[in-house]
Amino acid sequence: MTHSVIVRDTGFGPDDVVGTSFVPLAEVGATGAAAVALAPSDDPGVLAPHLDRITVIRVAFPSFADGRGFTLARRLRAMGYRGRLRAAGHVLADQYAMARRAGFDEVEIDAALAARQPQAQWLARADWRAGDYQARLRGQAKG
Repeated sequence: MTHSVIVRDTGFGPDDVVGTSFVPLAEVGATGAAAVALAPSDDPGVLAPHLDRITVIRVAFPSFADGRGFTLARRLRAMGYRGRLRAAGHVLADQYAMARRAGFDEVEIDAALAARQPQAQWLARADWRAGDYQARLRGQAKG
């Protein structure tokens, strides 16, 4: 099994969600799970009655070209989800700022991707608010 690397604004770190199993969306109501795994094709609206007890949601990115996960993140945040939101899979360093702006707190990548795109590449995008042209247009960017 490949070990995962968690990317945050501070760089690479270990996965601190331990002892928790992510359950698929179809099992959320039956299990009362606090950790949920969403596929890109899942409807996050199904989670609405459960959001208050879910502590972490892991959204799969099967391909770096599949942007549906970004939409899921925005929808979850718009629905009021305040817990941890993790993008997992084929997310590239170049997409980190977009992931953070969409509402993700962190990105989970495998060790092979971490070796190809080292921590410095991710940290170069860690000031994700600075490049937000929409916020600059609204006069809200930090200066």
